[in-house]
Amino acid sequence: MTATGANPTIVLVGHGMVGQRFLEALAERGLTATHRVVVLCEEPRPAYDRVQLTSYFSGKTPEDLSMTDMEFIKDHGIELRVGDPAVTVDREARRVTARSGEVFDYDVLVLATGSYPFVPPVPNKDAEGCFVYRTIEDLLAIEEYAKTRASTGAVVGGGLLGLEAAGALKGLGLDAHIVEFAPRLMPVQVDEGGGAALLRTIEDMGLSVHTGVGTQEIVVGEDGAVTGMKLSDGSELATDMVVFSAGVRPRDQLARDCGLTVGERGGITVDEQCRTVSDPHVFAIGECALAADGRVYGLVAPGYEQAETAAATIAQDEAEFTGADLSTKLKLLGVDVASFGDAHGTAEDCLDVVYSDSRAGLYKKLVIGRDGTLLGGILVGDAEAYGTLKAFTGSVPPVSPESLVLPAGAGAPAQLGPRSTPAGRCRRPPPPAGA
Repeated sequence: MTATGANPTIVLVGHGMVGQRFLEALAERGLTATHRVVVLCEEPRPAYDRVQLTSYFSGKTPEDLSMTDMEFIKDHGIELRVGDPAVTVDREARRVTARSGEVFDYDVLVLATGSYPFVPPVPNKDAEGCFVYRTIEDLLAIEEYAKTRASTGAVVGGGLLGLEAAGALKGLGLDAHIVEFAPRLMPVQVDEGGGAALLRTIEDMGLSVHTGVGTQEIVVGEDGAVTGMKLSDGSELATDMVVFSAGVRPRDQLARDCGLTVGERGGITVDEQCRTVSDPHVFAIGECALAADGRVYGLVAPGYEQAETAAATIAQDEAEFTGADLSTKLKLLGVDVASFGDAHGTAEDCLDVVYSDSRAGLYKKLVIGRDGTLLGGILVGDAEAYGTLKAFTGSVPPVSPESLVLPAGAGAPAQLGPRSTPAGRCRRPPPPAGA
C-alpha cells in the first residue's frame, strides 16, 4: 500500500538546478504520470541558473535566469510549493512536515538541499554591510546596499564565485578588493604560474588583490555598520561592505536531524544509486550528497548525473553514479580559465610543459607522463585548445606537447623552472616541505 493510498508519492526537498533536472528525469521516464510528485522549495522563486548568477549585474533579470517552465510543472501535475521548505522528516512514518505546517507522506524522499555559504567565524561577521553571495535575493540586497551605503567593497575569498562577486562590486561602481587566504587566486583550479597570470589580469581590471592573508575581524562603526577589516598580517583594510565567498558546505542539517548518516566533513552518505546508506526510501543528490567515491561534488554537471541516476533507480532501471570528470572551463571576468585531468601533477614522476607570457596574462601547462601520456593541464588567458586537450587526456597526443601550448607562429617554447629537457619539458620542482 502506498503512502497516499493511491499513486505512490515522491517528495523532493529543494528546487535548485539539480532538483529541476531530477523532475525532468522523472518526466522523461514517465514517473510523473504514475506518481504524485511534491516539491518543497525554500527560496521564494523556483529553480534558476545559479551558475550564471553574476549575469544579473550585466542586465539579466531574475526571470531571464529562471530554469523553470511553469507549463512543464503544470502539465506533469507537479505540486511545487515555493517558499515552503521541509523542516522535519519522520523516517519511521515516512512523513515530511513543511514550514507551513502541512504534512506529506512519502514513498520516496529525495533530498536536493544543496549547500550553504561558509562564513569564517570572525568577530562582527553578521554586522550591517556583511553579505553572502549565493542567491538572487543576496544579489538584490548587495545591489541596494552598494547604491545607498557603500563606495568600497571587499570580498572574502578568491575562488570562482569570489572573483565574480568582486567583478560585480566593481560593476556597481565600488572600489573592489579581494582577500584570499591561499597564496594565489583560484587555488583549487590553477597552480602558482596560473595564479600569477590571473592576478596580473585581474589587477589590470582595477581590482585590488590581497593573497596570503586571512580576515581576523570585521571592523564596525558606532552605528554597527561595516567600516573595515583587520587582516592576519596586521594591516587594516577600509571598506563599507564585506561579501563572504569563502566556499560552501553541504546543507545536510535536515538529514542529521532525522538520523541519516553524514560524512565526517559533511554530506549525506549515499551509494552508487544515490540512495542513502541509512534508508532505502531516501535519496540525496547534488551538493548535499557525499557520493560513494567519498566526494561532495560542487559542480552542476555531476549533480545532473546524480539526478538522472536517482530517477532511473526509482524507475527500477539500472544506473549508477561512480564519480565525475572535474574538468572545468570558465570565462571569469572575461578571462578564460580551464583545468582538466591531473592539473596539479600529482602523478609520480610526471613532467610539465609550460608556456607563460605574463605581459599578456597567458599561462598554459600540460602535465605529461614519462611515456608521453597527457595527464592533465591548466590554461589561463586562452582556453581555445581545451576541447582538444581534454579529448587527448589519458592518451599519447599525435603531436608534440609543445605544439599544443605554443601560440601560432611562436618559435621555441618558453620554459619555466630551474631545469628542463631539450624538448622543453620542465621537470616539476620538489614539493614544499610538509606537503
